Amino acid sequence: MKFTKMHGIGNDYIYIDCFHETVQNPSELAVKLSDRHFGIGGDGIILIKPSEAADCQMDMYNADGSRGKMCGNGIRCVGKYVYERGIVQKEALTVETLSGIKKLQLDIHHGQVAAVEVNMGQPIRKAEEIPALFSKEYVLNEPLTIENRVYKITCVSMGNPHCIVFVDDVDSIKLEEIGPLFEHHPMFPDRVNTEFIQVMKKDELKMRVWERGSGETLACGTGACAAACAAAWNQVAARTVKMHLKGGDLSIRWDEKSNEIFMKGPAEFVFDGTVKI
Repeated sequence: MKFTKMHGIGNDYIYIDCFHETVQNPSELAVKLSDRHFGIGGDGIILIKPSEAADCQMDMYNADGSRGKMCGNGIRCVGKYVYERGIVQKEALTVETLSGIKKLQLDIHHGQVAAVEVNMGQPIRKAEEIPALFSKEYVLNEPLTIENRVYKITCVSMGNPHCIVFVDDVDSIKLEEIGPLFEHHPMFPDRVNTEFIQVMKKDELKMRVWERGSGETLACGTGACAAACAAAWNQVAARTVKMHLKGGDLSIRWDEKSNEIFMKGPAEFVFDGTVKI
């Protein structure tokens, strides 16, 4: 089977062109291929499929085999892939995901995709829709106790659930210890992605992320959007920010009129290969 390794600011996935390839058991394949010692290595796999509702479909699976609804960094790579590989050569294209159809605008330079802006849609802020088991309608700067320590959290969904925590220094967070405790907390019936955010300036944030099913990753596009929303919602940042992640930077804009969040950033090819499955 042919595959392509790509990354969006370090959030790396194994992409399979299902216009030409067939995958029988994607969950099992994701576990096998994502292993960084015995497989190809990645945060999961993304299947690029034909769609009756959009220009193409993105079907993603995390490194543990669980299915994801949406990946912001992954969808930018899908846009670059389908354009440069001749599947959909349009500067404005649509991608079907489990969290709806997303609109992409490609920045083309000399026939190559330099950056992709994604309309990530409107943030979901009601607790029951995230889902988060909480007594109030919104989880906005509310206390959550993790191993005898109280954290102030804000919860937002961008098609997948996110818990945002503002801290003084993201680099000092022992993410490998507390990340799983947030992910599996009873408050989150579908588990949760957790973003720790340091406010640098009103228009500049620094982020580390623990993704459900994958652990700490270098970047998370939906997480960056959820964190930017939470920062503006808590009035600690502007509605347009630059987000510094471990793998690189994203530009996030929460439009006041449409209530939609726009994410812009790069997408890169790493290598092509074949694997026996």
